[in-house]
Amino acid sequence: MTRYFTEDTSVEAVNARMGEDIDPRLKTVMASLVTHLHAFAKDVDLRQEEWDFAIDFLTKTGQICSQERQEFILLSDVLGFSMLVDAINNRRPSQATENTVFGPFHVDNAPIREMGDTISLDGKGERCRYEGRVMDLHGAPIEGACVDVWSDNADSFYDVQQPDIQPKWNNRGRFFTGKDGRYLFYGIKPVSYPIPDDGPVGKMLSALGRHPYRPAHMHYLVTAPGFQKIVTHTFVGDDKYIADDAVFGVKETLIAPFEYVNDGETIWRSPFDFVMVPAAEPVS
Repeated sequence: MTRYFTEDTSVEAVNARMGEDIDPRLKTVMASLVTHLHAFAKDVDLRQEEWDFAIDFLTKTGQICSQERQEFILLSDVLGFSMLVDAINNRRPSQATENTVFGPFHVDNAPIREMGDTISLDGKGERCRYEGRVMDLHGAPIEGACVDVWSDNADSFYDVQQPDIQPKWNNRGRFFTGKDGRYLFYGIKPVSYPIPDDGPVGKMLSALGRHPYRPAHMHYLVTAPGFQKIVTHTFVGDDKYIADDAVFGVKETLIAPFEYVNDGETIWRSPFDFVMVPAAEPVS
């Protein structure tokens, strides 16, 4: 029976229009979306001018998107939604390495480098030794794991943001573990940087009294045959934004040691082990 739309029956009226033979998962997701969206409007007594403003905001968010910039992902990030979806889809045993947001600056097929090579090519920043092991849940080393790494430079920019300034593949590289599961490379101690804040999302952050900064971190994408991939960062614990990441990416287990060594050439050492979960491991 067709339901006429009223304020009280709005959810039922909309959800009743869905067909009987549609994809069950689509039906579940859309029914819940309508339910919560309508509940939000009723909860705040949404005004027409506020909804008009929201439509304009979403329109401008779409208009600024390009192949180089995805403002909707940025919006998802700063609302904590990207991290929530990531957490739901990457539930792991407590001893396994946690995921965090992928970020927009990864580049496929970075150069394969030898263990102990330097990824920083522009001569800037404080040299840091990164080392550790890739292992399974029982502590056994994983041979043939790919440790794909990337970071910003000392000026707070990734190479793809400054293609005419930074060397290609600056602060990027891939390393493959041997039988001992160990990795070792040299980079720089990363620095904090702002997410793009010259668009609608940046204006929203400003209106909310929020800053656009991410704490300093090194990116890792760790993959190995038969194991779930790890998409994560290691964070500099004394960074001023460590407890206030604009995209909520910090997890306590991902705050890595940055030990001051200053042996003449290398200033810092950052050890960190990665614990991988078998691909068939059930979601906890």
